[in-house]
Amino acid sequence: MIRIGTRKSALALWQADQVKKQLDELGATTEIVEVESQGDQNLTDPLYLMGIQGIFTKTLDVALLEKRIDLAVHSLKDVPTVMPQGIEIGAVLTRGAHQDVIVYPSNANKEERQNIIGTGSLRRKAQWLRKYPEHAVENLRGNVQKRLQKLEQSNWTGAIFAKAGLERLGLTSLTYETLEWMVSAPAQGIVGVACLESNTPIKAYLKKINCDHTALCAYVERSFLNTLEGGCTAPIGAFSKIEKEQLYFKGGLYSLDGKKALTIEDQTSLENAKEFGILTAKKILNQGGASLMKQIKFQL
Repeated sequence: MIRIGTRKSALALWQADQVKKQLDELGATTEIVEVESQGDQNLTDPLYLMGIQGIFTKTLDVALLEKRIDLAVHSLKDVPTVMPQGIEIGAVLTRGAHQDVIVYPSNANKEERQNIIGTGSLRRKAQWLRKYPEHAVENLRGNVQKRLQKLEQSNWTGAIFAKAGLERLGLTSLTYETLEWMVSAPAQGIVGVACLESNTPIKAYLKKINCDHTALCAYVERSFLNTLEGGCTAPIGAFSKIEKEQLYFKGGLYSLDGKKALTIEDQTSLENAKEFGILTAKKILNQGGASLMKQIKFQL
């Protein structure tokens, strides 16, 4: 029996079920084990004030290390770039939508809305304020349903969500706009599956459900983030895609108020793609990113 660990939210359970289905098709016997994370318990504090990397993954990491579960399913964008000792990402599923969207409340006229946007992400906040400096940003935490409920009860212009989450929960009938200009979080839209490095039988199963192209893009984006020394809450965006044996990359580092942005767009052949996230991050660091990162860490 393969025990699939997951958070309890509807989106997390959807992701775990996708992994379960793929493993079941390979002939495995599986069960889903729900685990509540510290990030789910504290819905008041902004993520960057909670002071813990991997706030949504830590509880599942402990369950893995204690062998209460055999694998853990995550939104890969929530997973720290440095894994706990003994744990690795054994597979990623084919990527869903990577973009961010702004969802508008259904119960308010445009004339009645205040210039306020809801989000708990420093990356989203920084990019929104860069484009709309006259707006204010309010902290918004919780699972998708709780955030939508808070949006409906507000007089905000809207709130920012991951498009993949809305699609996976069947919420595409909401009134929303895709933010094509916003650089998404590294590995956004990707389901990652973690396991113990020592669990050879599980790793063999996971290898069969791994998407190689998605894995390469995730590696490039996460190495970009890691090289900039940014945690999951830092105002850093990265996205890559593969077309015709070329990897296209876009990344950005932003000041907390959005007034300063260091961005890069570049491409390389697949044979040189492995180190591309590191190379592009070093360019950002050399163009003022190192001092900006120090400033961000001081402000946080």
